[in-house]
Amino acid sequence: MANVNQTSIQMKKLLLFLSVSILTISSFSQTTEEEFKTSGEVQFKVFWNYHYDFSQNATKKSAFELNRSYFGYGYNFSKNISAKIIFDAGSDAGFSEYSILLKTAQLDWKVAEGVKLSMGLIGMKQFNDQEEFWGYRYIFKSFQDEHSYGPSADLGVNAEFKVTKSLKANFVVSNGEGYKKLQDEDGNQKIGGSLIFEPIKGLTTKIYMDSQSVTDTKAISALSLFAGYKASDWRLGTEYNKLNNGKKYSSAAVDHELDGISFYATYVINKKFEVFGRYDQLSSNTVTGGLNDWNIANDGSQIIAGIQYAPVKGLKFSLNYQDFSFDNSTLDNKSLVFLNAEFKL
Repeated sequence: MANVNQTSIQMKKLLLFLSVSILTISSFSQTTEEEFKTSGEVQFKVFWNYHYDFSQNATKKSAFELNRSYFGYGYNFSKNISAKIIFDAGSDAGFSEYSILLKTAQLDWKVAEGVKLSMGLIGMKQFNDQEEFWGYRYIFKSFQDEHSYGPSADLGVNAEFKVTKSLKANFVVSNGEGYKKLQDEDGNQKIGGSLIFEPIKGLTTKIYMDSQSVTDTKAISALSLFAGYKASDWRLGTEYNKLNNGKKYSSAAVDHELDGISFYATYVINKKFEVFGRYDQLSSNTVTGGLNDWNIANDGSQIIAGIQYAPVKGLKFSLNYQDFSFDNSTLDNKSLVFLNAEFKL
């Protein structure tokens, strides 16, 4: 009888302990949920311009254009997990005017301190730092984007690591076709990664490399080197880019190479006004049996200079001049004046 009573007392203590534990865990969970409230927001961005073409023999002297419109939604499931979906409406070769394409359908998960995974149709890291440093995407694409060294988004998985306070890295595996041609045709994924080092305040350096098999012995590969310095009222950036065995990132061509450099600078006059300039040079090689560089129809140098006015947050205007001089002397150089605008939420 004593043993039964003792067992009964032990059972009651165990039940009491479990009840207290469950209530404690439940209370902690409710507190955590109350501390974080799920949230979402609508996102949009629009690029508009008017330009006048001073080029010799230009067929269309002037035009209003709406080159790009992005719209979507971002949602935070928790402090560490979020997602976003972005659509891209624009005019592209092979598509009708203002075709709507899915640009991003991405899940981001901060799995640990300094480690983040992104999966789905994700924004690529190949030239995002250069584009941010250039700062005028609504006026002109960054060098690699303009000359198809890589896609701005693709299906895949990306891992970001904060190695130290001054060193970051990322590793990505993707289909390699870009967001305008999503499904993988050959089953050969692109593998790449970058290292970003900030040795002193204001100075950013980056090296990026990727590779995707073309044949048993050849692969499309890209290399990019970038350095940029930002002070309180000015910034200066430079980059070198090389593409091997491809006419562009998704078009294999053995022994075809593209080399390019880009320099850009900005001076901030005040909170609303800044002036900027940029110089690009694109060149290609002569393949075996060829008479000229294989990309001679597009090789040359680009000059951009202008002023930006930002009256309120989310709104920018720019008056700028853009010139492109072809290496092929038989082609007429391009000379245009633009009035660009960006409005976003």
